[in-house]
Amino acid sequence: MVRAATTRGAAARAVAGADTIEIKATLPDPRVRQALARFGLTASNDETRYIYFFDTPGLDLLRAGIIARARRVVGDAHDSTVKLRPVDPGDVPRKWHKFRDFKIEADASEADMVRSASFSMPVRKGLIKRVAGGRKPIAEIFSAEQEDFLMSMAGRAIDFAGLAVLGPLVAQRWEFVDPGCPWPITAELWKRGDGKRLMEVSIRAPAAQAAAAVGGFMAFLQEVGVERDESQQSKTRWALDYYVGKLTGARARPATRASSSPR
Repeated sequence: MVRAATTRGAAARAVAGADTIEIKATLPDPRVRQALARFGLTASNDETRYIYFFDTPGLDLLRAGIIARARRVVGDAHDSTVKLRPVDPGDVPRKWHKFRDFKIEADASEADMVRSASFSMPVRKGLIKRVAGGRKPIAEIFSAEQEDFLMSMAGRAIDFAGLAVLGPLVAQRWEFVDPGCPWPITAELWKRGDGKRLMEVSIRAPAAQAAAAVGGFMAFLQEVGVERDESQQSKTRWALDYYVGKLTGARARPATRASSSPR
């Protein structure tokens, strides 16, 4: 009883100020097929997205706790997001809460719990493709409000001209319910340019349910036989490491000279 109370107390402190808690577990590529079959997920009932990240070749934004990304959703709206983690909710001015797609939540895994703030804004269709193709500057994807948010919270302005387009990842996303889990489940499958895949399954719950939700969701995954990635790697880092390696590798390769054979 004392141990349970201590766990609940620690969870309450970790999520203080967050609106919701999102509990995540990643599944490595060899376990993806098993999970798809177990939950009945197919390409015919998914939502397909193309996800682009923006960072320096040295991942300076990620190292500063900043994620900048854009999403093209097939048949639906497109958006851009800036995310900052960790944050102290008490340091976030109330003016940001007036935006519909601004949220403070606790990102949790079995071993960690970190509070984050994310701010999404709509992007007009066609713009993300033009930016990815180099026909428009990256700065056009992000709003002045998103830039002001980062300046006020992280104390820095993003030099968009110094960023690279990293991606796109092809993502399939499903939302479903399972009789063994009291919370709706979201599954997102990411595929990199090299064909490797990583799946994330997650639930959202009120912050007040943090301890019960973390323990309950992990127990559910174990009960249904879905094996988790023991390293609990971030799918964002998994994606960025690949695309940065691809970018720097391309820069390091010497240009191939055209043949100068006589005509």
